[in-house]
Amino acid sequence: MSSIRRFVYLPLVLVVTFALFIPALATKTSPPRVAAPIDLAILVQDDLVSHVSNEIAAVKDFIRTLPDGSHVMVGYITAGSLQVRQPFTSELDKAADSMRIVASSDSASPYNPYVEVLEALKKFDKSEGNRKAILLISDGLDTSRGTHPSDILNSIDLKRTIKDANKRGVAIYSFFAPSVDLSNHNSFFAGYGQSSLKRVSDETGGEAFFEGITDFVTFDAYFDGLVKALNQRPRR
Repeated sequence: MSSIRRFVYLPLVLVVTFALFIPALATKTSPPRVAAPIDLAILVQDDLVSHVSNEIAAVKDFIRTLPDGSHVMVGYITAGSLQVRQPFTSELDKAADSMRIVASSDSASPYNPYVEVLEALKKFDKSEGNRKAILLISDGLDTSRGTHPSDILNSIDLKRTIKDANKRGVAIYSFFAPSVDLSNHNSFFAGYGQSSLKRVSDETGGEAFFEGITDFVTFDAYFDGLVKALNQRPRR
């Protein structure tokens, strides 16, 4: 008789245990996505540290999940002038495939990032339509006219970028990552760069994302914040 009770008891435990896992499986959700079509220029500073290249796949995934009707441009802020890898296109896979790893070299350092952001702003269509934005992946540091904090934080080209972005109705969102030079080795310069990105984003209706003092772990938290910000009402 006791052997029969043991035989019946074991299957009941298995059934109950399995049932406990069902709610956990049912509550699993997909990551949030941008809700409305957007015209987005993605600009990557070419002399950023090499582990930025590990995040290129995440940038590609983000592009591919944008809603139908979106247009994406991909450019690299590098020595000389803006390198446009993909002009504005509605073919999101094509835009994603144009992304490449960063050079991570002093030889690819731009004069300053904001000069080439100004170039990118001219690529936006002036007509009304989708919300317009830039995703700037940069150290935000402009030392082209000096390394004193006032020279960096009151950069002429930073101010010009803010003025032109507002004129064209383009919000600038920014991800901080250090370059291979100053912002990677000096916490003061990293802080000046982060402050500059915060200013250019805040004053154009965007948002700046950074973590830690001189570096980042992954872009995952950045993208979570970006999607949330883009799905909110414009800040201006």
